[in-house]
Amino acid sequence: MKQAALSRILYVEDDPDIRELVTMSLQALGRFQVAACDSCAAALELVDEFSPELLLLDVMMPDIDGPATLKVLRERVSAAAVPAIFITAKVDAGDMARYREMGVLDVIVKPFDPMTLSGQIQHIWQRDRSVANDHSG
Repeated sequence: MKQAALSRILYVEDDPDIRELVTMSLQALGRFQVAACDSCAAALELVDEFSPELLLLDVMMPDIDGPATLKVLRERVSAAAVPAIFITAKVDAGDMARYREMGVLDVIVKPFDPMTLSGQIQHIWQRDRSVANDHSG
């Protein structure tokens, strides 16, 4: 069975410079359609119409952080089953365990290489699809 290719990513990052760098990298190198925004509220405005196939969320954001943003997005029918990846500068074993319990596919650690970011995301996506296919039958 052929795996569906990843094409639409909803990216939430409060830092405008990082948001622009990641968006350009994902669009130019990964050929992804990216809807980028700076907050949970903005993500909620975009998620239904954009219909993302992947949520890419910064962990440390003011007001509502990445894990809380994911929880709010999961309450939307349109995003309830959308896989998520966190991006963060701070990762310890406790955080990783908590993120995995939330159903996050993986965590990308800052600083990351914008030249390899698209490939890294594609690898995580394909790895998750392969595991899902292994368990489905």
